[in-house]
Amino acid sequence: MIDTETRDGVAIVRFAHGKASALDTEFLVEIARTIEEVDASDAKACVLTGTGNIFSAGVDLKRFIDEGTSYLDDFMPALDAAFGALFAFGKPMVAACNGHAIAGGCVILSCCDLRFVAEGSARIGVPELQVGVPFPLLPLEIMRFALPNNHVQEVLLGGGTYKVEKAQQLGLCDDVVEEGLLMERAMAAACQLASYPREAFRFNKWLLRRPVLDVLSRHGAQDNARALELWQSDPCQRAVRDYVAKTLG
Repeated sequence: MIDTETRDGVAIVRFAHGKASALDTEFLVEIARTIEEVDASDAKACVLTGTGNIFSAGVDLKRFIDEGTSYLDDFMPALDAAFGALFAFGKPMVAACNGHAIAGGCVILSCCDLRFVAEGSARIGVPELQVGVPFPLLPLEIMRFALPNNHVQEVLLGGGTYKVEKAQQLGLCDDVVEEGLLMERAMAAACQLASYPREAFRFNKWLLRRPVLDVLSRHGAQDNARALELWQSDPCQRAVRDYVAKTLG
């Protein structure tokens, strides 16, 4: 599901779960485990990337349809745990986004300190409302944290996916890079961030991100229960089935 290597003291974490690195329960558990291991390791930074022309296509909707609402009982906590591990990662984390980053894939991208995206035809965005499901609290707050204030509502309520140049304008990524230079650029950025005193960097990163985690601690249980209720509702299930039939066949 995930390939890891260490290069120049930087852990390169490559998503390799099927064709699209779609987020299912098992993959989310593996993401959380891997990220926690890297944070506890001697690696000085982390670079996230994907396989082929897809970074991550987001939640595995077909799995949700096939296995029914009971699948969400394990899936939703695993989603929260994976996003939590990524967002709270204390070392520098840089994205080398090699292709499409859709829905949950875009949320993973937004957990990173710097987000470099390859030139090309990739789409980036969070089409949850087009799919017909609400955001759980943590991914919504991660997106709010990562986006410029003047684009939050456009991106989160508009439900669009964008070509990379437009994605950069909206604040969904920091720079668009020639494909052949993507990893080099991400590695250089990771090493630059890692050159700062480690504990000072970790503390400042924690201070920047603490408001999101405070919101989660205050409202997470109630809001996530409501999100689960909506995901399991008949209107949401119908909307997901219609979206999958229209877009995935």
